[in-house]
Amino acid sequence: MSGLRVSAISFLNTAPLMWDFEHGDAGSNFEIEYTVPSACAAAVAANEADIGIIPAFAYAQIPGLAILPNIAIASKDYVRSILLVSRKPIEDIRTVAVDISSRTSVALLQVLFARFHGGPRELTPHVPKLEQMLQNHDGALLIGDAALQVPQDSGHHLYDLAHLWHEATGRPFVFAFWAVRLDALARQPKGMNLARVFQDSRDHGLEASSIDAIAQEWSPKLRLDEAEIKSYLTNNIHYYLDRENHAGLKLFLQYTQEIGLIPAVPDLRFLGAVAFGSTRK
Repeated sequence: MSGLRVSAISFLNTAPLMWDFEHGDAGSNFEIEYTVPSACAAAVAANEADIGIIPAFAYAQIPGLAILPNIAIASKDYVRSILLVSRKPIEDIRTVAVDISSRTSVALLQVLFARFHGGPRELTPHVPKLEQMLQNHDGALLIGDAALQVPQDSGHHLYDLAHLWHEATGRPFVFAFWAVRLDALARQPKGMNLARVFQDSRDHGLEASSIDAIAQEWSPKLRLDEAEIKSYLTNNIHYYLDRENHAGLKLFLQYTQEIGLIPAVPDLRFLGAVAFGSTRK
């Protein structure tokens, strides 16, 4: 019998989550494919994957899922990898080219504009090429590795969306989490604690030696200093779905419903008992 199909994200910030699958023996029980967040959600929705790192916004649109407890890609304040880059101050922005890779980041931008920055703007999907995006738009929304590579001295206005969210709400922001299709659980290996497998991989990936190895691997790929990568993974990204992050997630889903992006706020159904774990940063 084939292992459960896992759709993972090919960004730096997921590297600690995938540690045991790439460096241990956890991967032997799964079939793993890497893609971008929006395609990851689409694969789970189409039953082409059993488990995926689901963008928070996509969870509201895919029925029959359970969240693996206490694992997330979140940020307590500045995230650095979700950037609105613009030629104008945010209040003067009227048109934005948005990275087609992430639906949650686009929904977050819509919430921020609608509730806190003067009302909706015109958003146009675009491949993540900054200069092309800015040719015909006031701003550009970049996510993941593309956002990390925007220099601070680019000459543009740079707005960190997680910081704008925290500044407006006082809450952290949850971008994604592992979720499993309920109809796939019968095919998991007998005796496997699915949540524990993914939690252990996260824990091993966050060990100092693992972060060092990830930084060494990704530094030449992204043309970023190893120290910068380590800081990003340990200070900007929070990998736990703790109570504070859970509250931020619920508020985001509430706001997306209020501005008409989703018809109703979904119940956050967890695999097994709801367990909020470490709040370490």
